[in-house]
Amino acid sequence: MSTDKIYNSIEEVLDIAESAEGKTVGEFDINNRLDSRGNKGGIGQVLEEGLFKMAVNSRAEADFVDLGLELKVTAIKENKKNDFSAKERLVLNIINYEEDYKDSFEESSFWQKNKNLLIIFYLYKDELDKKDFPIIKSVLHNFDPVDLEIIKQDWQTIIDKIKAGEAHNISEGDTMYLAACTKGANAKSIRKQPFSNILAKQRAFSLKSSYMSAFARRVIDRQLIPSLFNVNELKSKTTLQLLQERFAPYIGKRVSEIAKLVDIPVTKNKAFNANLISAVLGVKGTKLESLREFSKANIKFKTIRLEPTGIPKEHISFEQIDFHRWVNDAWENSQLYEKFEYTKYLFVVFQYDETEKENKNREPYLKGIMLWNMPEVVIEHELKDLWKTTKSILETGVELKFVRNGVSNNLPGASFNGICHIRPKARDGKDQVELPDGQRITKQCYWLNREYIAEIVKELS
Repeated sequence: MSTDKIYNSIEEVLDIAESAEGKTVGEFDINNRLDSRGNKGGIGQVLEEGLFKMAVNSRAEADFVDLGLELKVTAIKENKKNDFSAKERLVLNIINYEEDYKDSFEESSFWQKNKNLLIIFYLYKDELDKKDFPIIKSVLHNFDPVDLEIIKQDWQTIIDKIKAGEAHNISEGDTMYLAACTKGANAKSIRKQPFSNILAKQRAFSLKSSYMSAFARRVIDRQLIPSLFNVNELKSKTTLQLLQERFAPYIGKRVSEIAKLVDIPVTKNKAFNANLISAVLGVKGTKLESLREFSKANIKFKTIRLEPTGIPKEHISFEQIDFHRWVNDAWENSQLYEKFEYTKYLFVVFQYDETEKENKNREPYLKGIMLWNMPEVVIEHELKDLWKTTKSILETGVELKFVRNGVSNNLPGASFNGICHIRPKARDGKDQVELPDGQRITKQCYWLNREYIAEIVKELS
């Protein structure tokens, strides 16, 4: 598909894009597309027509065909720390389950369409009409060599699931930077897959919002992000293999032994575990979430301590529940779905010795690590069940009863489905939040059951 205006070079296209910086989106809305609420993706179309004088169309090839350049328009937000973050993932091309597995990465439709991207960032603000969103920055995006090796691994992970007849179990948490996001009018947009009779959600290749946030900060704020691994390491090994190599010398050693080896003091400070892991990874003094691989892939770390039985003493807590959001959001926009669909976890697993069972000052040893994301089948069944059941209880009204130890409620507890549940996590009973029905309740979190965690990490045995 040719454009109405012919561009002779990528530099010429970039000049046009940069001429829009500082202007508002509405200045280019020559066909009044932004007046229509139902015009999803409207801002990208507005700039195609009004800025680049291109006819809007859905192209299998790159937008600027002769230049091999794809145009992407995406929103960023400014957070409370005055940092930019991506409002959403950057959706690329639709995954063709029937065809994409046949190609190598270099010949793939993904790479042919997206190896050269012109990304235009505009600033999203809740208080502004979309016509008034300012255009902030235009930049040519070429995957840097380190990122590209991880992108290749991610692409292969998605393709391998298709080849295994597991397209219906693809999750955004499977991969690091390049994700397979759901794409369609709704979750019922489903497609055939070649190696299974089970229909799979329609998905598109996308760059994770965490990846786009890091990219925006680098090109707009010139933030430099330290890396754990170099391109040569990633050409022959996966991120997990490289992490395992870093931890390998410390497997079987007790916490105090590891601390001595990496030269950090043992403290009861909450930051100790994070400091210990940073030191083991060779980036002492650097917060894990600020590392390139952690920030771009949205990897969070959790320390797990197993009893000699292989089961944690406690269930594992996650974030505090926003009950108003729980009632108002659809499932795929919910706090619960977002946390487990888009997040990967580095579990650093310690275990206590059977021989020290009676020792009050017992000290665990490092058992191993794993990169984990919740399987799609669990997300769409047990996790969704927790969300639906809780939503129903909130809409009906939570039953609060005074009991000897405080106040009980009828939210799903530890015996709910064996995977996940809700329970209090607060300083004390006075640390409360308001429920949608106006009642007040001790702050609650969602938790993963300790038996489920034990099942996840048992492969480290």
